[in-house]
Amino acid sequence: MTGSDIPSSFRLAYVPGVTPTKWVRVWHERLPHTSLELVQATAAEAPGLLAGGGADAGLVRLPVDRDVLSAIPLYTETTVVVIPKDHVATAAEEVSLAELSDEIVLHPLDDLLDWETLPGRPAVERPATTADAIELVAAGVGVLLVPQSLARLHHRKDLTYRPVPDAPESRVALSWPEAEVTPDLVEEFIGIVRGRTVNSTRGRAATPPRPAKDKAKDKAKAKAKRGGAGGAGGGPGARQKPTAGRKPQAGGRSGGQSGKRGKPRGR
Repeated sequence: MTGSDIPSSFRLAYVPGVTPTKWVRVWHERLPHTSLELVQATAAEAPGLLAGGGADAGLVRLPVDRDVLSAIPLYTETTVVVIPKDHVATAAEEVSLAELSDEIVLHPLDDLLDWETLPGRPAVERPATTADAIELVAAGVGVLLVPQSLARLHHRKDLTYRPVPDAPESRVALSWPEAEVTPDLVEEFIGIVRGRTVNSTRGRAATPPRPAKDKAKDKAKAKAKRGGAGGAGGGPGARQKPTAGRKPQAGGRSGGQSGKRGKPRGR
């Protein structure tokens, strides 16, 4: 992309817990004349924002409607339980769901985890948001299971968290509106999040590798060419022709002997 073919800006949506900073920095280094606008959205709002054209691409949480949006999974987050710092579970490095069976487990309306069966005991009411649930944990009402990035986002000095290996996990993906041809700027951002260098292919069809038999033919041709050049130019292994017009000198050295004396002249 050069000149007027490059759009003036690129809008990137992102959901709470996702930090696009490092990718945005690379974008500014590679496309300094194309601004990148960050659009914050909740996990529930992001798919609709993309589908409605409110952003060119987004860092979202799966699942999304694959009939409407394309998506490339980027990573899976560890699920943790947020607890007060004086909670008995802080003595362990990780906690299982079974160990939370006697706890009141808060389940906010914006929960991101796909539960088949909720662990622990339910609260009287569901908090409206994860932020509200964090406040209840701090008040000693219950505990909360969230992706680790959200535990960090809502960090408080009086709270901590522990991994829960057997809990459902949240997956983060790069998503954009479904289209027959992916827009160039989206391809650029795909390359950035996948760690491609500036000179590498951006996801377009790459030149297929040459068959091994073709490589062998080329190798044989190169070898034959080197052999021919050696014969003509006196390369290694080539036989040298005697110089035209030159004759062996009489009485010259031969057979590796040197200084051989001839017969004395008659007096």
